[in-house]
Amino acid sequence: MDELVTYDIAEGIARIVIDDGKRNAMSADLLALLHRAFERAEGEARAVTLIGRPGVFSAGFDLQVFARRDPLEIHDMVRLGAELALRLFAFPLPVVVGCTGHAYPMGAFLMLASDFCIGTEGPYLIGLNEVAIGLAIPRFAVELSRAMLTPPYFNRIVTAQMLDPGEARDAGFVASLVDADALDGAVRAKAHELAALDPIAFRMTKSRVRSVAAAAIRRAIDEEITLDHYRRAAVN
Repeated sequence: MDELVTYDIAEGIARIVIDDGKRNAMSADLLALLHRAFERAEGEARAVTLIGRPGVFSAGFDLQVFARRDPLEIHDMVRLGAELALRLFAFPLPVVVGCTGHAYPMGAFLMLASDFCIGTEGPYLIGLNEVAIGLAIPRFAVELSRAMLTPPYFNRIVTAQMLDPGEARDAGFVASLVDADALDGAVRAKAHELAALDPIAFRMTKSRVRSVAAAAIRRAIDEEITLDHYRRAAVN
């Protein structure tokens, strides 16, 4: 698809890899490529895996975009990210994420939106650090976090605390941890396990379990992530 995002499919499992050669910052271009990859997977796969580059799953939204303070550019990037998180959260196929290392928003949002996230052991951090860098966490991310994080950790997102892998597992960002060299195999094995489930039962149950939260995320995106919102923010 593009050197930023690669896609392949084998035995019904679509494998999507993010690797920009740096920190996997979620620019509008990268997010658009991820949308295309998931659209393709929906049409031809039985399950999807999403993995980052060694040491970094994603550094989150591209902070250079925020620094330029262009309302349209910020809107387009954040909207693409929010829509991608919702897409994964409501995706009709199983989505397994492999967290290869540091995961900041927007990367952490995609981990929360997955059906199963496997992380690696190691000295890296996962979390939602918006407040620490002077940003309010978007409402769509609040609703996603409310649905997926354990209550004590959900209430700690206001302190922008970043978590090591073990604490991230306790919080709900990851379901299990493996050695780095075992991650790819563990992610594929979980994807095959979920792909073996009855697809109709899986899709209907996932919809029933997540429909209330998905509706709240949808409202938050439509009400908050508007060009007018970012234009107003630019003059304040």
